[in-house]
Amino acid sequence: MRKKISFLVLLLILCLFSGILLGSVPLSPVRVLRCLIGLDRDSTTYILVSTVRMPRAAGACLAGMGLAASGVILQSVMNNSLASPNTIGVNSGAGFAVMLTLMLGGSYTSAVPAAAFAGALTTTLVIFGLAYMADSSRTTIILAGITVSSFLSAGINTIKLLDTDIAVNLTTFMIGSLSGITFDALKFPAAAIIAALLLSCLLTKPLNILGLGDDVARSLGLNVLLVRMILLVLSSVLSGCVVSYAGLLSFVGLIVPHICRRLFGSDARYLLPCSALLGASFVLVCDILGRVLFAPFELPAGVLMSFIGGPFFLYLLFKKKGGRRVNA
Repeated sequence: MRKKISFLVLLLILCLFSGILLGSVPLSPVRVLRCLIGLDRDSTTYILVSTVRMPRAAGACLAGMGLAASGVILQSVMNNSLASPNTIGVNSGAGFAVMLTLMLGGSYTSAVPAAAFAGALTTTLVIFGLAYMADSSRTTIILAGITVSSFLSAGINTIKLLDTDIAVNLTTFMIGSLSGITFDALKFPAAAIIAALLLSCLLTKPLNILGLGDDVARSLGLNVLLVRMILLVLSSVLSGCVVSYAGLLSFVGLIVPHICRRLFGSDARYLLPCSALLGASFVLVCDILGRVLFAPFELPAGVLMSFIGGPFFLYLLFKKKGGRRVNA
């Protein structure tokens, strides 16, 4: 297991360096290394690396970690292997809250991350409440999430039509893009994502117990309701903060946990951190490909994720066909 985790760490470092090195304007590896150690501060390469490439790579890394970890938590809490921030509408809830806040005059740097978290948490609780009341199968939960997501997406478009001065490009926001990210925009989301990720790793043992079913968990002395609410809040922080600066990136929280579950098993002690590491690499690779494949034009990372995630979701949907009760 240590070798596998070490491989994921090395892969992430390689992807981070590649994210700084590659793009519509390729950079020399030697010059990039000199910039990273603080040399050549007056060069064009240093300005490009420090103000464009590094913030973008950091934003992609945090986005992958947040969405992948959020997917692991949602799948465990909802007892549903198809659950993710995208498929159950959590991202759309965060996006709607962001647009509503901007329409009401909220500050993009301070109010938006808090609004994204509130929107993500509210949507998560609504979907979980629907699952509980309807005693739903996994497919019904996903359909409920798609319905809520469609409603919220309509709300986002309506707000944009009512207030054309909102400082967000709606197309890239709905797709998900990492273009134009700055370190200033990442300050609060980065702190919140890292804190939520660390807290989630501390709760991997209760997360494993929760996966055994509510009756078994209660017999082992676990406060099921409290643990579930804490985990849902952490999941909402992780996904909401990503939406606040990267838009509605899709399918990371669905694809990565399934891959890691195959590679590392279902033990949350390994699954959660490994999913975070692989999720970061996955988003970085998608962002790099979006910049390189059609250079000098750029394809938003969210487009590539949708191309990959759509067929993967259908595969899981048909493979996992049938219902399993969601305990609450």
